[in-house]
Amino acid sequence: MGSHRRSGDAPSIEIDPTAPRGRHRHEPAGGGAVRAATLAAATGAMVAGVAQLGAGTAAADTPAPHALPVDIASVIPPETVPQGLVPAGFQIPDLGPQYAEIGNQIQQWVDSVNPISPRAVQPVSGTLTSDFGPRWGAHHGGIDIAAPVGTPVLAAEDGVVLDAGPAQGYGQWVRLQHSDGSVTVYGHVEDYYVTPGEHVSGGQQIATVGNRGFSTGPHLHFEAHDASGAKSDPTAWLQSRGVVADWNSNASRA
Repeated sequence: MGSHRRSGDAPSIEIDPTAPRGRHRHEPAGGGAVRAATLAAATGAMVAGVAQLGAGTAAADTPAPHALPVDIASVIPPETVPQGLVPAGFQIPDLGPQYAEIGNQIQQWVDSVNPISPRAVQPVSGTLTSDFGPRWGAHHGGIDIAAPVGTPVLAAEDGVVLDAGPAQGYGQWVRLQHSDGSVTVYGHVEDYYVTPGEHVSGGQQIATVGNRGFSTGPHLHFEAHDASGAKSDPTAWLQSRGVVADWNSNASRA
């Protein structure tokens, strides 16, 4: 009892002497897909693990490392990470002073995997009354959009406030500098709600339409300067950022 098969009943095993040695199973088909899946799993595990790291470091008895031993991008190149694996705008949590450098390195890698494009918007609603180019025998360095006093004026793109307040000819203005070095100008404003040095987001209200300075009626004078300081067509500047303004054109001049 206790045995249901005699030793003589063991099944025979045939060995193929021509088979390659040292391999116990066939290479799975679709090696690229397997590597992509492995990469995705590793990347996802890293992002998830970092998100939980902060809570576990406070009670650590041994000193924590201040930097990663290798460059993340050399191990997991950003261009090989499957699209959408890392959520857009993912921010590494505060890992505390011991892990601050590690957090910075990982955040830089995350940002390179899924960079966030600055948000661009139409800066005001109204009627286009004067375009960029020749006007009244001179060059008009911006565009004018007529709108009632108090109409919200929005930052056309993420940027830093260079100026906000009184300005010769404009009455009051706001100037923003953007990540590519370009500058936008918002002139003749009634009120402004930002201060120099402040970071603003595209679509954030920065002022209201006014009728200050050298103006023939309530409107926003909007300019776009390239990184060298040269004035460019604001409509083209917006279009290069995917914004097609819905201003109605009007032959009158503001």
